[in-house]
Amino acid sequence: MLIEALVALLIFAFGVLGIVGLQASMTKAQTQSRFRADAALLAQRLIGTMWSDQDTLVNYASAGCAAHPRCNEWATQVGAALPGGATNIAVAALPGGIVAATGKVVAADVTITITWTPPNEQQHNYTTTAAVAVNTP
Repeated sequence: MLIEALVALLIFAFGVLGIVGLQASMTKAQTQSRFRADAALLAQRLIGTMWSDQDTLVNYASAGCAAHPRCNEWATQVGAALPGGATNIAVAALPGGIVAATGKVVAADVTITITWTPPNEQQHNYTTTAAVAVNTP
């Protein structure tokens, strides 16, 4: 009878270890999902900002982002929301998207790449592309 109790206890212990492993795996997956959702939200937020600030589209490219207050603020939010968060923004003028008289970009393809590295994991990234264009009559 004592052996039966020990075997039952052993089976129960393996069951508990399995549940603990499942819980750890679920927590890791949930954290990764939250980071992906945050990255998507931040990218869409920047696209919305670009739509409201179309006169300065070129300033959102990674090279000029730090000098542009709205873009710099967004990049700071990325760094705060994601572990090791970094950004890369490419603004490519669409055909006919540059006003000849002023040289201002009024229509561009925007590619936003957000990267982050959770502790003890590999680097992850989220990339999205959108066309931002001024509607002119």
